[in-house]
Amino acid sequence: METLSYERVINAPKQKIWDVIWNPETYAQWTQFFGHGSVIKSDWQVGGKTYFLNAEGEGLVSTIDTLDEPDQIIFKHLGTVDKEGNEDTRSREIMEWSGFFEKYILIDFEGRTKLHVEVQVDKDRREDMDAGFTKGLKMITKLAEGI
Repeated sequence: METLSYERVINAPKQKIWDVIWNPETYAQWTQFFGHGSVIKSDWQVGGKTYFLNAEGEGLVSTIDTLDEPDQIIFKHLGTVDKEGNEDTRSREIMEWSGFFEKYILIDFEGRTKLHVEVQVDKDRREDMDAGFTKGLKMITKLAEGI
């Protein structure tokens, strides 16, 4: 496991960036670089359920560990979910990475906002994460700044 970090300073207030990241329409736009048709389904409750899904309905089942809108949100990934909605949080493969965190932190920065993202991944996923977050954060900037 390794922790990857990404940062971008955006010329927009924290709440606007938060809304761009988590609004279903704009979420699909910036996460397209991880997979076409990405959606997030969440009850937005600490300890509740959040699903990060692809167009086929497969993906991750997670929980919100910390929520302080619009300053930060920390997800803890628990396992996977298949097309039929079956969750796997107990298999040996899942137990090797279950508990990995994904953090989004927004910080006031000289009249702008610094978006800091950290994600814990297996080393073999680094290239995909680097490509996805590099392009994704550019899209978040474009959407938040109205470019």
